[in-house]
Amino acid sequence: MSDIEKIINNAWENRKNISPTSDKKIIDAVSETINLLDKGKIKVSEKQKDGSYKVNEWIKKGIMLYFRTNGKEIIKGPYNYWLDIQGLPGKTVGWTEDDYKKAGFRAIPNCVIRRGSWVGRNSVIMPNSFINIGARLGENCMLDTGARLGSACSVGDNVHVSAGFGVGGVLEPPQARPTIIEDGVFLGAMGECLEGIIVREGAVLASGCIISQSTKIVDRNTGQITYGEIPPFSVCVPGTLPDKNNPMNPSLNCIVIIKKVDKRVREKTSLNELLRD
Repeated sequence: MSDIEKIINNAWENRKNISPTSDKKIIDAVSETINLLDKGKIKVSEKQKDGSYKVNEWIKKGIMLYFRTNGKEIIKGPYNYWLDIQGLPGKTVGWTEDDYKKAGFRAIPNCVIRRGSWVGRNSVIMPNSFINIGARLGENCMLDTGARLGSACSVGDNVHVSAGFGVGGVLEPPQARPTIIEDGVFLGAMGECLEGIIVREGAVLASGCIISQSTKIVDRNTGQITYGEIPPFSVCVPGTLPDKNNPMNPSLNCIVIIKKVDKRVREKTSLNELLRD
């Protein structure tokens, strides 16, 4: 692995000259990076003991170099054809019934799961949903109709991504952290988490929550305002904040933490009850 990382980091410094005719060691290292991502052997974001996340920049560099080491071609997908990077068909193209049994997840017709992504066992990907290269979807998850996982984002186990929700990803710059969704989170319909937001374990986001790094996250009980991270087991709804200096100005979007619950309550309480106040 260290050899692959070294080759990719060196190639990245010369990326403008990387092409399908580059040195075979580079081509092989880049291809192996995609293979390892596809098998779930490596991941872009790794949680540290202190709860922070380390971004493995070399993996993101490998993904971007793959676009340079391969041309474009018409690729046959499981249900359609599309123009994409050579060697990046849908993850499940050509799979047999035994392959699906081994992988252990369900992919409903007309979803798109790009090669180089990873999906855990017992997860379900519904129609018109999309998983981009480098993304991870954990075990026992639901990716509902029209939901989207961006490049290199990470979704933990037992997560429900409701219809139309978007989890933002990012490839460039390599040091930028993709969005992180931890275990046991519920993401309500038609919302977005972008720009490396972290949604911690067990949090609940009501429908329509749109969160970027500049979105104010307001704890209604304490008045505390934070940015960039939803605390564990927080129950959140979309809201607005007025302009303190001029109440006549338009109010701005914010996210309101209406309550916090412990793990036991989160597991035993229905979402309707949690969001009712």
